[in-house]
Amino acid sequence: MENNTENKVALENLDLPYDLKYLNIQQCSDLCREIRDILIRTVSKNGGHLASNLGAVELTLALHRVFNSPNDKIVWDVGHQSYTHKLLTGRLSRFDTLRTEGGISGFPKPEESEHDAFVGGHSSTSISAAFGMAQAMKLEGSDNYAVAVTGDGALTGGEIYEGLNNAGKSDVNLIVVLNHNNMSISKNVGALAKYLMSIRNTRKYVETKRAVEKALTKTPIVGKPVAKVLKKSKDTVKSSIYKNTTIFEDLGFVYLGPVNGHSISEMEEAFETAKSYHRPVVIHVNTVKGKGYMPAEKNPGGYHGISKFDVATGNPEISAADSFSDVFGRELLRLGKDDDRICAVTAAMKYGTGLQYFASECPERFFDVGIAEPHAVTFSCGLAASGKIPVFAVYSSFLQRAIDQLIHDVSIGKNHIVIGIDRAGAVGEDGETHQGLFDVSLITPIPGAVIYSPSCYEELRMCLQTAIYDHRGLVCVRYPRGKDESVYDKTALNTEYTFSGDRNADTLIITYGRIYNQLLQAAEILAADGIRVCTLKLTRILPIDDEIIHKSMRFRKIFFFEEGMVRGGCGEHFEMMLYKNGYNGRFYTKGAETFIKQAPVKRILQKLGLDCEGIAAYVKEITDKEVTDNAAGH
Repeated sequence: MENNTENKVALENLDLPYDLKYLNIQQCSDLCREIRDILIRTVSKNGGHLASNLGAVELTLALHRVFNSPNDKIVWDVGHQSYTHKLLTGRLSRFDTLRTEGGISGFPKPEESEHDAFVGGHSSTSISAAFGMAQAMKLEGSDNYAVAVTGDGALTGGEIYEGLNNAGKSDVNLIVVLNHNNMSISKNVGALAKYLMSIRNTRKYVETKRAVEKALTKTPIVGKPVAKVLKKSKDTVKSSIYKNTTIFEDLGFVYLGPVNGHSISEMEEAFETAKSYHRPVVIHVNTVKGKGYMPAEKNPGGYHGISKFDVATGNPEISAADSFSDVFGRELLRLGKDDDRICAVTAAMKYGTGLQYFASECPERFFDVGIAEPHAVTFSCGLAASGKIPVFAVYSSFLQRAIDQLIHDVSIGKNHIVIGIDRAGAVGEDGETHQGLFDVSLITPIPGAVIYSPSCYEELRMCLQTAIYDHRGLVCVRYPRGKDESVYDKTALNTEYTFSGDRNADTLIITYGRIYNQLLQAAEILAADGIRVCTLKLTRILPIDDEIIHKSMRFRKIFFFEEGMVRGGCGEHFEMMLYKNGYNGRFYTKGAETFIKQAPVKRILQKLGLDCEGIAAYVKEITDKEVTDNAAGH
């Protein structure tokens, strides 16, 4: 496009991200308003992460004006801030498909665009990944940059410090952009400190400083001593003005900031300055989470991840109340009121896991440890070792980060902690990085571990109480995202298992969790087709009771359906126990076998064959094949 300093521009008329470099500041500001309108309109229809993206609009625009993606690598921590990046890198025409089946992901996906340098669904990984890229580019002789865009929330995760510690001693082109929208990191004091901060963040200052040092170093006899004295004097003045250096400087980074993250010109100046160092730099950026949409500015936590909502009022279509998370949180509070040993622990997910009730009424026994799942588990072990009963509520996909602690600190250490595994199974539109499909496969090999998987609210309450009081060691209660939609008869609920259906049938179909409701409906469909089945609902899925195995031995065919990974899942363990006991029938398992992309939960269950029609069709297919084979003499 031509460099026009007067006319307004629209995203749809630009070759992005390349044309951004030719716009003036006013045109950039106009684009930012357009981008915010698109973000609000799209997320209101599709759900997603709104507040964090609204706060990073100018920051992202400035990034793409100064750096040259995809040659320069931009790595987004978590990806909750990357929607504007998607709009500026050729995905405007498909942006209305955000988080929909077959549409673009809500997180960075290299397979989706060459501008998405690294997949980003879990926190605190950006610096490690960007440092690896910067190191690789240096090995290839490239002078391009790797930029890690992270947030103050990510600084509560341990991996980010591992990355900082390792990268700070290097000499690669690594720039860390710390998008800070809540708490202060380090406070500079006094007017002179403010002045020095402003001049050290300009390219002119850096270039002049380097020129003086270079000239003095080359001056015979007196040059080097003078340069050394000047540097020492500068450091002495600096240390007298600043009470502390930042942690980033102590780790070897150049520290620039704070910078106004909503000023495109200030951001560009800071980015250009950082590039001129050719060594690891941290740019501290201040932004307002939810910027430009008042409901999100007033309640950034509520609009971090939100379902569909009304733009005019800001009200969500679906209430967070009346969900498995909500029931879990209220029941934990009820138990905690009567037992002061019970403590609640979360990793920055107080509202997401329903622990706001406990936090409000028992604040001294509520602990939010930040985005630090490994620490949360070991911290809980410390509580347990001192006589408390910690209950750690965590999303299934985030618990993956703490498997070592579950093995070493909980199980080998013989500490009794309860894990509330929220978002177990398919979660929907957040896609591969957030589907809760691995927890069973990861936990079942751990000696002594116990897992409950309730299928309704009533069972959830029963299982939580049993987990707290009837066991020792590692006990997990896993439950899905969303509401309880079960309609089956609940008069015989328990925390172990339930056989039902045709007890004289030669076919047994088994499951656990919320899809038990689908299994019962499948049994009705099969009965209408003349196929008699008995059903088995497991509530405690680990360890599997020997009595259940003994009662299952008589069935000629057994089908196991689970909303999780088949490999390492409960079905494989059930099958192994059957055959160890001499079972000579046929055993079939059905569940997830690969990563699951974003789609509504009902569609995911359909695609996995775990809805009632899919379950019935699978059993009927195998049964009909057996009949055909027998007729053919096989």
